[in-house]
Amino acid sequence: MRSVKGQRALRPVLCGIRTVWDAVGDGAFFCPGCGGDRNYRRLTGRRRLTVLGIPLARRGETGPVVECAACCARFAPDALDHPTTTRFSSMLREAVHTVTLAVLAAGGTTSRTVLETAVGVVRDAGLDDCTQEQLYTVVEVLAADAGFGTPADPTAEACGPALAIELHEVLAPLAPHLATAGRESVLLQGARIALADGPYSPAEREVLTTVGGALRLPAADTARLLAAAARTPS
Repeated sequence: MRSVKGQRALRPVLCGIRTVWDAVGDGAFFCPGCGGDRNYRRLTGRRRLTVLGIPLARRGETGPVVECAACCARFAPDALDHPTTTRFSSMLREAVHTVTLAVLAAGGTTSRTVLETAVGVVRDAGLDDCTQEQLYTVVEVLAADAGFGTPADPTAEACGPALAIELHEVLAPLAPHLATAGRESVLLQGARIALADGPYSPAEREVLTTVGGALRLPAADTARLLAAAARTPS
């Protein structure tokens, strides 16, 4: 009986389905299998009925899939939605920088303590060459171009449409890739700047509330975090 089973195991497969893959693109992505940045190939497949290993009739298409060049694992195309480590770092730096500018625009740039705190926050995010002069200049230019409120122009909206759109454009794509603690940290960096010269002004609170919303934080959580930051000694 053992020899018969062995003979059966050696028999060739008479027919089956084989998928022929074609590369239709490539690039870099964050591989869920490797857990790091890797090159990938985007593949589409054509299924063929095979007889004795020879492809014959077509049996439709399959894919597309994304194949990691390192581990060769294949994933659904939505794996490309996750930013690479390099891209994620860039998005986080841009987010902190944008929140910093928004808070400064709302609270003003006349306080050296506020500017020093803002520079520290931005540098901690990875923009090591940031200076007080750069932040001051950018805020003044943005206030003139976009028209959002500053203490010099109290009639303008603290967080008008232009600023709100900018915050959402920068923060909304980042939010799904940050854990709750990470999103809260971005908000609290802005709060730290606003509190550097005293309690929140109404304009600063409005901007920070907009930041919380753009980061997909519930309004109650945003209010709680801002209140807790205000009670914490600097």
